[in-house]
Amino acid sequence: MTARSSSEATLYYPYIDGLRALAVLSVFVFHLHGPWLPGGFVGVDVFFVISGFVVSASLANLQGRGLWSFLGVFYARRIRRIVPALLVCLLVTAFWLALLVPSSWLSAVNQQTGLYAFWGLSNFILAENGRNYFAPTTEFNPYTHTWSLAVEEQFYLFFPFLFLAWMASSLGRWRSFWIFVAGFILSFVWAIWLGHTQPIQGYFLSPSRFWELAAGVLLYQLHVLRPDFFQINQRPQQYIGWGSLFLLCLAFGFSSQIFCDDAMCVTLQAAFPAPGALPAVLATLGLIYALQANSASPNYLRQLLSQPVLVKIGLLSYSLYLWHWPVFVLFRWTLGLDFLWQQLLAAILAFILAFISYRWVECPIRKSQHIRHVTPLVVITGGIMFVWAGWWTAGYITENQSKLSLSRVVQQPELWYPRGSSIVEGYSGCNGDPSYRQVGQGLLMIYEPRNCVEVRPLEAQSIYVIGDSHALAYEGLFKQFSVRQSVRIYAYNNGGCPFISFNPARDIENKECREHTKRALEDIQNRIKPGDILFLASLRLPRFSDQWAYFGEKYPALQMFSYEAEVGRNRSIAWAIPVLNAFRLQGVQVVFEAPKPIFKASAFRCADWFNRNSLYCQRGFEMPRALLERYRQPILKAFDQIAQQVPGILVWDPFPILCFEDVCKSWQDGKPLFLDGDHLSGFGNLQLLDSFTSFMRNTLRLVILDKD
Repeated sequence: MTARSSSEATLYYPYIDGLRALAVLSVFVFHLHGPWLPGGFVGVDVFFVISGFVVSASLANLQGRGLWSFLGVFYARRIRRIVPALLVCLLVTAFWLALLVPSSWLSAVNQQTGLYAFWGLSNFILAENGRNYFAPTTEFNPYTHTWSLAVEEQFYLFFPFLFLAWMASSLGRWRSFWIFVAGFILSFVWAIWLGHTQPIQGYFLSPSRFWELAAGVLLYQLHVLRPDFFQINQRPQQYIGWGSLFLLCLAFGFSSQIFCDDAMCVTLQAAFPAPGALPAVLATLGLIYALQANSASPNYLRQLLSQPVLVKIGLLSYSLYLWHWPVFVLFRWTLGLDFLWQQLLAAILAFILAFISYRWVECPIRKSQHIRHVTPLVVITGGIMFVWAGWWTAGYITENQSKLSLSRVVQQPELWYPRGSSIVEGYSGCNGDPSYRQVGQGLLMIYEPRNCVEVRPLEAQSIYVIGDSHALAYEGLFKQFSVRQSVRIYAYNNGGCPFISFNPARDIENKECREHTKRALEDIQNRIKPGDILFLASLRLPRFSDQWAYFGEKYPALQMFSYEAEVGRNRSIAWAIPVLNAFRLQGVQVVFEAPKPIFKASAFRCADWFNRNSLYCQRGFEMPRALLERYRQPILKAFDQIAQQVPGILVWDPFPILCFEDVCKSWQDGKPLFLDGDHLSGFGNLQLLDSFTSFMRNTLRLVILDKD
C-alpha cells in the first residue's frame, strides 16, 4: 500500500497510482460506512497485487549488483518508504488512545496491537486474539488496519531471497518464475484449507496471503520473460481492460453479499482470502496487463486512470490508508460515526492528515538528497533505531495513561472497574487481591486475607464461585468480603462461558464452554467439602446492548420469550438438576444469583463530555423496572423448578439493592453502578457488600445447622 519511491522514477506509471486510488477509496468508503460499498474491503487485495508487481519492477535497475549490495538497497528503500509515515501515525494514535479511551474488554488488545505494529507483527496479535475481521468489535481498535501492512512487511522480508535467482542470470529468471508459481499454488491451497479450519488465522496471516502478492510478481516476470504476451491487438486489450474494471467494480460492490450469510458473516471470514479475493486479484491482474500492453498505442483506460485527481489520490494512498482508520475509530469512541455530518467530518479530517503526512513526512524523507547519498547500512540501522524509539515511546505513553487520560473512568478506577480497591478499611495491612491459577482454559482466582497486621483464623467454610465474566465482576465485593469475614473464596471464571445460563447454546451446547465447565467442576469436586457454598453467578438475561453496539429490543425478546427459548430453558434445567443434586448430597449449599438490571448502553463509553452525546449513548441509562421484572420472571421460575427437584437451593437477589425505584438506573448519586450495560462497577460492588455479607453469613450458619 505504499506509494512510489522517487528512486524508481524511471519506472513510474501514473496509471498505477490511479489504480491505487481506486483501491484506497474502496477501503476508505467501506470503513466509513460499509453499506455504501459492501465489498470495498477487497481494495486491500488490489493493493497486494499492485505491490507484488511494483516491487518487482523496482528491482530492474539493481541487476548485476552483489548479494549484499542488492539486499542493502532493497531494504533501505523499504524503510524509507514505509517507516517514517507509519511511526508518526502510530505515535499520534497511541497518544489519543491513552488520552480518550479507557481500558475495557472492547479495547483490551488495542495497545498491544499498536506496539506490535511498530515491528510489522500486528497481524499475529489480531489472529491470536480470535476476533473476526468483519465483527463490529474490530471497529474499535485503531490499529486493526495495520494487519495488511504487516503482511506486506513480512513479504518484503523474504522477497529478495526468493527473487535472487531472477537477478543472477537469464536461466535463473525462469527458475525464479517457477518458484513463485509454486508459492502461489501452495499459498492459495493453504488459504482455502485455513478458511475451513482456522478462518481468522487464514485471514490475517502472511502464508495465506502470499498468493496475492505473488500474483503481481508473476505478472511482472511474464512481462519481462514473454514481452510478446503483452503485444496484443487494441480491441482485445480494451475488452480485457474494461472487463477487468467491471469485474473489480462488482468485487467492490458485492463481495460481501456473495460470500456472507445472516450468521454475522461467518462464511465471509471463511471465504477470504481464498477463494473470496480471487475476483479482485484477477481483475487487478487484468487491469495491469491491459495498462502495460501495447504501451505505445492509444488506451482510454490508461488515460482514465492517469487523470490528475486519481493520480494525486494514488500518491496519497499510503498516508490515507494509514490515517483513515484511526480517525474513524476515534470518532466511534467519541462523537460517533452514525450520521452523515459525522462521516463527512471524519472523511475530511482523514484527508487532511493524509496530506500532512504525505507532504511533510513522506516526501521530505523520500526526496532528501542527503538520505539518498547515505549508505544503505546507515539507513537500515537508523530505521531500526527509529522504530525502537517509537515503540519505546508508545509503550511509555501506554504505561502512563493514568497521568494523561481525560477519561473519568481512568481517573477513578476504583469507582469504575469491578476490581475495586485492594485495601480494606479498618483492617490494617490487609490486602484482598486474589492469587491466580489456571484451570483448563479458564482462570481460578483465590481470595483470602493477605498481609494483615492482625491475623485471624479463616472460617472453616469456603465459598466456590463458578460463572462467566459476571462472576469475575464481583471481584471488588469478594476482596472486601474475604478480608472482613475471613473467608476463602475460589472463583472459577472463563469469560463468555456462563454456568446454567438457561440458554444451552451459551454453555452446555458450546464445545469450548462445555470443556471449561467440565474442568472447573472437576477441580471444585476435588476441593469442596460439606458446609461450603457453591455460588452460581452468570449473565442469564439477553442483552439489549454490548460494549460496541445496541442490539434493539426484538432480539432480547425472542431470546427470552420465544418457544425456542422456553425449550432451551427446559433442557438446561434437566441438565442442571443431577449436577446440583450431587453437590447437595455432599452437604454443599447451592446459591443462585438472581438477574441484575441490564441497560441499553455501556456507562464507561458515555462518562465524559467528549463521548456522552454519541447516538450509542443517547439510548440512555434508565430502564423501566416493570420491563426488567418481566424479563426476570422466566429465570426466577427456572430457579423454582430446580428447587422442586433439588431441595435447599437458595437465591440471592441483588436486584432490589440496584433498582429501588420504578425506573432502574446505571448511576447512583453521580457514581456508576455498572461499568457497561450489565457488568457491575467497583462502586456497584460496594453497594451490594452488606446484602451479600448478610446473606452469606446466614447461609453459612444454616449449613452448620444442617451438618449437625
